[in-house]
Amino acid sequence: MTLRSSGDVQVQNADAPWDSFDPIAYVDHNYRDLQAEDAEILNILREHFGGHFRNQGLGPVYGIDVGAGANLYPAFSMMPWADEVTLFERSPGNVRYLEDQLDSYDDAWNPFWDALREHEAYASLDFDPRERFRKVAKVEQGSIFDLERFGGRWSVGTMFFVAESMTSDPGEFALGVERFMGALAPGAPFAAAFMEGSEGYHVGDLFFPACKVGKTDVRKSLEPFAGDFEVQRLKARPGVRAGYTGMILAHGWRKNTDAEIPAV
Repeated sequence: MTLRSSGDVQVQNADAPWDSFDPIAYVDHNYRDLQAEDAEILNILREHFGGHFRNQGLGPVYGIDVGAGANLYPAFSMMPWADEVTLFERSPGNVRYLEDQLDSYDDAWNPFWDALREHEAYASLDFDPRERFRKVAKVEQGSIFDLERFGGRWSVGTMFFVAESMTSDPGEFALGVERFMGALAPGAPFAAAFMEGSEGYHVGDLFFPACKVGKTDVRKSLEPFAGDFEVQRLKARPGVRAGYTGMILAHGWRKNTDAEIPAV
């Protein structure tokens, strides 16, 4: 089957060509420069995580970036406070890219860390970011749907452009959000980003499916699992990325106890 548009046929996650995903093309198209949309997201991340961890008595902190892909900045947002950050990724090409970045990540990522350091909580930290990333980041290959086996293992988590960008099936989208939230310990802070209105996207010459979602869909998918949380829509800026109507960022905390989470 040739995949051209997820509007033509419902494309399951298992049908997409993840083994051929090109991380270099993806980074070049999306992250060769710090775009205004990502700068806005980084501003929200640094306020959310910076505020949370500055007010907490820290024990061991374990972070996870679900579907890390070829994007380092969600991990950057957690690494100052984390003893370990798991970059959890399915695509073999993305896994190799992430492993190649561990020792000394590319200079293109410097502006993303610099943007986080505009918040006092990050600016006050005295460490070399590459050394810190090398120390705490680890890459683990796996599917989002398999996270259930870990239970609520992680105490902070991110999931950027994953649940809606891996399938055109609304059921798989909802299950992806459920698996992400279920991987977090009660009370864990989280941030999750979504492409609004996307019907699919190209990486190089290959097409990948997407589930067309809006704020209401994101909120509905998170409500069974999140406690206090916000869902914000970020306006799409022309010429940055094609094929979507905006970005949605949700951030908050997982419900404090499993007893608060209804059966779904």
